[in-house]
Amino acid sequence: MSKNVMVCVTQQKTCDRLIRYGHDILGKEKGELFIIHVAHYQFKFLGNSQEGEALEYLYEKAMEYGAQLTVVRSNDVLDTLIDLVKKYKISHIVLGESGESAEGSNVVQQLTQKVKAQAEVIVVPAG
Repeated sequence: MSKNVMVCVTQQKTCDRLIRYGHDILGKEKGELFIIHVAHYQFKFLGNSQEGEALEYLYEKAMEYGAQLTVVRSNDVLDTLIDLVKKYKISHIVLGESGESAEGSNVVQQLTQKVKAQAEVIVVPAG
């Protein structure tokens, strides 16, 4: 059975480490690496006013790791992630540890509950 690894990125400074982590999980096994960024409509992309540069950076990282890049704008990040897990037959989800502990971990917990039959959620500690 192949692994499909989804790496969820939010901030540019942490995404390289998360993508590398996802790439390592995939290892030599058959499967695909997906880099996903879901941007809320009211926020700037990757917390960056230079959206073009941020997109280019992500695109370069996707190319470097042979990953598929998906960028989505949505007001419901959780539902969007769940839809993508189903669409891409994801087996592993890599997330960075959230800075905003209460709200961030709530999304992680909800995501874990909703996808546990299909995918393992891995939270990578900050640092």
